Amino acid sequence: MNILQRSLIEKAGCETGWETASLESDGRILLTSARHNGKIYIELTPDRCYLVKTMSAAVTGELAQAFGATMTEAETFKAKDAGELSKILHRAAQLHYSLPDQPAKRFAEQVAREVAALDPVGMKTEVERVVSQRLGQQEFRNSLLSYWKNACAVTGINLPEVLRASHAKPWAECETDAERLNVFNGFLLVANLDTLFDCGLITFDDEGRMICSSKLSTSHKEALGLTVSPGLRWLTSDHLPFLHWHQTRVFHK
Repeated sequence: MNILQRSLIEKAGCETGWETASLESDGRILLTSARHNGKIYIELTPDRCYLVKTMSAAVTGELAQAFGATMTEAETFKAKDAGELSKILHRAAQLHYSLPDQPAKRFAEQVAREVAALDPVGMKTEVERVVSQRLGQQEFRNSLLSYWKNACAVTGINLPEVLRASHAKPWAECETDAERLNVFNGFLLVANLDTLFDCGLITFDDEGRMICSSKLSTSHKEALGLTVSPGLRWLTSDHLPFLHWHQTRVFHK
């Protein structure tokens, strides 16, 4: 790998959320970031393609959804040019930022900083509760935005102002912060779908198809644009435990 080729890889990494690059002893380029704990290795093939490998099995599985056609038997992703490389790196950065346990780790650090800065005498527990809920909801939304590529999980609408972070297992019912902030515990939905999901008037089956409650009449569904029931853009096995909770505890059949 010559200096120009290495520079192109470093540039692609810097532009897609991997601001630190180093040359490994085996000739591969290692990309990392201060925003998450992900690691990406890139090597150049004899035919000048790029082989991209992440060290996270969860991220590899998610990348396979979008770039499965480029995946090799060695679980690397082959990019034929710098444009394809940038697409893979960008999605990998989004996933490393949003997948467990990164949101919970960032959340704990943020809460500790804010509570330490405020720390009114005799009120630490109450302050921590208020700060935790505010920062937690914000962190959960940011993680969902990253995971769902800044677009509604159902409609694909990419207008952040109308997107809401919807928990499948509600915040108050979760036993740990890791569970509350798990990116698979919910979906990024436009405001009307968020309300319906939160109230248990819609849910999704194990294939991602939308199910409407019997409480929604035909006229309700027509007014809400649900006459043709849409489905989730994708669904993974990691979503299912939380989705099953919503199906059985929140959804009104």
